[in-house]
Amino acid sequence: MGDVVVIGGSSGIGEEIARHYADRGRRVYVSSRDATRAAEAAARIGGDTHGLAVDLSVPEGIAAGLAPIEGPVDHLVVTAVLRDTNTVKDFAIEGARALAVLKVVGYPETVHQLLSRMTDESSVVLFGGLAKERPYPGSTTVTSVNGGVEKMINTMALEIAPIRVNAIHPGIVLDSWYWDNNDAVRDAVLARTPTKRPLLTAHVVDAVRFLLENPSMNGVNLNIDGGWLLP
Repeated sequence: MGDVVVIGGSSGIGEEIARHYADRGRRVYVSSRDATRAAEAAARIGGDTHGLAVDLSVPEGIAAGLAPIEGPVDHLVVTAVLRDTNTVKDFAIEGARALAVLKVVGYPETVHQLLSRMTDESSVVLFGGLAKERPYPGSTTVTSVNGGVEKMINTMALEIAPIRVNAIHPGIVLDSWYWDNNDAVRDAVLARTPTKRPLLTAHVVDAVRFLLENPSMNGVNLNIDGGWLLP
């Protein structure tokens, strides 16, 4: 079995994806922008897990950050994100640029750098988000880059075939550190979710595993939200 690489795997959903595979005896690499945080995450996850310092918002350094990966790489998951609340009225260039570069340049550069360590059976999952479908005040950059991820996989799946490429677009993950204990958001989300059940980290991990491992899933943008997007 080859390696599993989780970029942005030092906390939250990324860490849980890494733990899923580490618990099954896989060699796993997890990354953070900070080497110490990556090493700490690898220690928490345990097993044959290794930390990497990779900052996708500085794409010129991605190759060096990924250099320790031996390969072959069976699965690549790119969850890395920056939080950016940015309206056109009060537009902040620095935050917008960092997020746009991270996803629109950093995501494909990460795949590019690992291609030589992949096989025809490898698979890639990129993270977008449902702001592409349901924008909100302050989501100008977030909505734009997640829309970019939605289209990015179409060309990527053709360009690196037969390697499979899919994207996952979670709704509001109510047990994540960002939303946990926010009762107002929880109540509002559940009120318009047909299942009346919260989207949880474990559900996202299971969906990512499905996209990585099902050999017929390719070029798919998978929304996972319990029907929250329905009218």
